[in-house]
Amino acid sequence: MFHGMNKLDREARSKILHLLCEGNSIRAIERLTGASKHTITRLLIDAGRACGEYQDRVLRNLPCKRIQLDEIWSFVYAKNDNAKHAKSAPANAGDAWTWTAICADSKLLISTLVGRRDTDYALYFVDDLKSRLAHRVQVTSDGHRPYLIAMDTVFGDDADYAMLIKTYGADLQTEKRYSPAKFLSARKTKISGDPDPKHISTSFAERQNLTMRMHMRRFTRLTNAFYKKLENLAYQVALHQMFYNFVRVDQTLRVTPAMAAGVTDKLWEIGDLVAMIEAWEAEYATAGITYEIGENRIGGGLFVKVLPRYEEPREPVYGFKSRVEAEVWIEADRAKHRPGRRPKALSVN
Repeated sequence: MFHGMNKLDREARSKILHLLCEGNSIRAIERLTGASKHTITRLLIDAGRACGEYQDRVLRNLPCKRIQLDEIWSFVYAKNDNAKHAKSAPANAGDAWTWTAICADSKLLISTLVGRRDTDYALYFVDDLKSRLAHRVQVTSDGHRPYLIAMDTVFGDDADYAMLIKTYGADLQTEKRYSPAKFLSARKTKISGDPDPKHISTSFAERQNLTMRMHMRRFTRLTNAFYKKLENLAYQVALHQMFYNFVRVDQTLRVTPAMAAGVTDKLWEIGDLVAMIEAWEAEYATAGITYEIGENRIGGGLFVKVLPRYEEPREPVYGFKSRVEAEVWIEADRAKHRPGRRPKALSVN
């Protein structure tokens, strides 16, 4: 399953990605496959980036008619209360919300966004959603107020928009602390346009939340599995979105959401997903190596981190006096690893 310096072959990649998409933690996958945590994480990052770029390109001009919006909670590094007191917590530690937009007819997960649950993120999320649609749609969201501003700013009168505002009762019994709150009522509120009352619903979006919790270990309630970086959580969501849209067959539709929406005419397998990632790597990630330029804290000058995707990080290369000098060295090192190409003769003068 492994070649050379722990470089994953297609079979190993397929197995790891499938396990990631079926709700397994990175530590569990490490035990099941023998691949290191670092190797699995680098594969996740590659897969997330490739899936994100692929779906950004193909999920356009969609024929959706009814859209449901929702948000699902998770956390990065530590939960909010603990993150405030953590000494080494990153700036985006704490609550992390994933915004989702799902087509009620094809069940296609049209757009996702990971970040804060505020108006800025709502505006960005709704603007991305609109850019993917072919015509006027009916949109239903919950009663989260930032949706009001975002929908009015982005769609204006170009959508039939309604809110489904649900009321829940507080449960004072401490032994039921982790049980769902008791549902009391739901109120349908027309906001703009002429939404059909029969289709004012967020049921499919809420069911998608459950699917996400079942398929991504980081979203499981009361879990001790979490990412230390918001970016890695976003990569996991992008991978899930690709798996859900293109690989996982909907039990009601009997096809994948991407097939139902006319995005693809074939049923993808994990092997197709890996082939797409490898095509992305061939174009954007030469030999699976990335480089980072850093500044020495003592003595000045710059250094370069060499980060192979499926190997342990190499020792940094020091001694660069300028960014241009470091970039010339990076290009020369990159040329050594390009398959079928001779290294360029570069000098630092």
